[in-house]
Amino acid sequence: HVYVPLLVSILEDCMPEHTGKFISYHRVSTTRQGESGLGLEAQQKAVADYLNGGDWELLEEYVETESGKSHKNRPELQKAIAACKKHKATLIIAKLDRLARNVAFTATLLESGVNLLVVENPHATKLELHMRAAWAEEEGEQISLRTKAALQAAKARGVQLGKHSAILSKQNKEHADRWARDIARYVTPLRQTHKSIRKLTDAMNAIEVPTQREGSKWHPTSV
Repeated sequence: HVYVPLLVSILEDCMPEHTGKFISYHRVSTTRQGESGLGLEAQQKAVADYLNGGDWELLEEYVETESGKSHKNRPELQKAIAACKKHKATLIIAKLDRLARNVAFTATLLESGVNLLVVENPHATKLELHMRAAWAEEEGEQISLRTKAALQAAKARGVQLGKHSAILSKQNKEHADRWARDIARYVTPLRQTHKSIRKLTDAMNAIEVPTQREGSKWHPTSV
């Protein structure tokens, strides 16, 4: 019990002191996300909901289109930091992983003299933010590993990856359309007398309507 007041005092000293002025920073990973508002609107809403009802002022907003792995080319973040120093404002973000998935990058910002507030954990100390940055970096690495594994598995199955994927997709669609038109000559007459999917399935199997996989049978889900 003797050490509890001391511990509380230490934690309070670690807590950043936020002024009533805020500069928001949002990051989206792709241009498409930025243009569509996907991800961006959720971040903006989180910040607006946090500031709503308080005696707080959102001075400026900065939006970056950049991968979380990249920490060198962040002009909008640099502008946001400069604005925070100019107005003596707090930098506010919706989630820590919107800042970066890199511990060193986050640590540099925390030591820059600019107060940082993360809406998903507004009372976090610098120590907690360091730890969360480490978790975000680990999560980013795991996502990258899973993506690489999925691409390798797709490549092993014969899927053509890269710049020719759009051409391949078009070819696949054309092939599927030709195949559908080909079996329509069997299915159209059968539908006149077999109204349920189950009966239609049985009839197609009975006259051996060809499936996409040679030698296989039709099932209600595929019909």
